[in-house]
Amino acid sequence: MFSQQPIPDHVPEELVRPDFPFIFGLTTDKDPFEDFAMQVHEGPDIIYAPHAYPGGTPAWVPRRMDILRGIYLDTEHFSSTDFSPFSKLVGGSWINSPAELDPPQHGPFRQMVNPAFTPKAMAALEGKIRDYAIGYIDAFAERCECEFMSEFAFEFPIRVFMELMGLPQDRVAEFMEWEMNLLHNHDMSKIAEATRNVLDYLGQEIDDRRSHPRDDLITFGVQGRIDGRPLTQDELLGFMFNLFIGGLDTVSTNMGLHFRHLGANVEDQQFLRANPAEIPNAIDELMRAYGAVTTFRTCKKEIEIAGVRFLPGDKVAMSTTLAGRDPAEFDDPAAVRLNRRPRHVGFGFGIHTCAGMHLARRELRIAMEEFLARIPDFRIAPGHTVNYHLGMIQPVALPLVWNPAG
Repeated sequence: MFSQQPIPDHVPEELVRPDFPFIFGLTTDKDPFEDFAMQVHEGPDIIYAPHAYPGGTPAWVPRRMDILRGIYLDTEHFSSTDFSPFSKLVGGSWINSPAELDPPQHGPFRQMVNPAFTPKAMAALEGKIRDYAIGYIDAFAERCECEFMSEFAFEFPIRVFMELMGLPQDRVAEFMEWEMNLLHNHDMSKIAEATRNVLDYLGQEIDDRRSHPRDDLITFGVQGRIDGRPLTQDELLGFMFNLFIGGLDTVSTNMGLHFRHLGANVEDQQFLRANPAEIPNAIDELMRAYGAVTTFRTCKKEIEIAGVRFLPGDKVAMSTTLAGRDPAEFDDPAAVRLNRRPRHVGFGFGIHTCAGMHLARRELRIAMEEFLARIPDFRIAPGHTVNYHLGMIQPVALPLVWNPAG
C-alpha cells in the first residue's frame, strides 16, 4: 500500500519500528489503546516509524508526555506549518490557520480568533446544543437500540457546527461524506476530491458573506482584522477549513470512544447517573485514556532530545494516544478512573491549544448528560466487535442496546 522511503542516515536502526500500528487510512479490529499503545510503550522513548505521517511516509514518534509537551512549546526548533496534507494535495497556497501558523504570525491570528470561542460565547449556545442532543436521542430512545456513530456522534456535532457557520442543516449527509474522505480514507485521490469540494463550498459561502453578512463564524472571519488589515482569501479559506476539520470530526471521535467505554463498563454509567456533576471530570479522564488525535511538527533546526538527533525536515508525530497512556506520567495508565482529574493533551498544549476547546467540552458534556438521563443502562450489542479507524482513532460503528425504561 505504501512506498518504502529510505531511512535517513541519522536515524539509528534500533529506533526504526516498521510495525508501528497507527497508520492513517487503515482500520483494525484490535483495541488501539489496550493492544497497540501499550506495546509501543514497551520500546524506546522516541521511535522512527516508516508510515506514521499521512500518505504513509516516515516520522519520529515520541511516546512520553514530557517530550511531547517540550516539543509543543519549542517553536524555535519545530514548526507547525504544513503538517496537514490537504492544501498540498490540491496545489493550494493556504494552510489551516491558526493551527499551522508559527510565531510571530500565529499570535495576531489567534488573537483575532479567540473572541469567537470564549467560554461566554459558547455558553450562549447551551440551549441550542442541548435541544439538538435531545432531538437525536429521543428519535431512537424507544427503539432500545442505536448505531451510535451514524445516529448521534457524527450528526450531532455537525448540526452544532452548521449552526455556528450559518450553513444549511439539510446538507448534513454531504458534509459527513466529505469528512469521512478527508480523515479516514487512504486513497489520496478521494482525499483530494473531498478537499476540493470543501474548498469550493466554503469559497462560495465566504463570497456570500461579503455581500450578505450574518451572525455566524464565516461573517466573523470575513469581517476579522489582523494587525488592522482584513484576512486574505487564503487566510479565510485556511481558517474555515481548519474549523471544518476541527468542528466535524474531533468531537465525533471523542464521543464515540467515550461511549464505547461506557457501553463496556455499565458501572461507570451508573456512577455518572448518580453523580452528574462528575461528568466534566470523567470526560477529562476519558480523553486521557482514549486520546484520539495525532498532529505533526516539522523540525526546522537541529536538536537532540532524549539522545535522539532531529534534523531539519524531519517529521514528528505528536500522538495524544501515546501521551495519555504514558506509564511515566500516569499511575496504571490502562485503568480508567473517572475521578483521576489528569492533565492530558487531548486539546493540544501551548500556543496551539485548541481554540474550540470550550465548545468541544460543552458538546461532550451535554451529549453525556442527556444520553445518561434519557437512556437506561446500555451496552455494546452482543457479538459486535468494534473496529477502529487508525490515525484519527475512531470507532467505525458502535451499536448500543438497552432494555425498555421501567
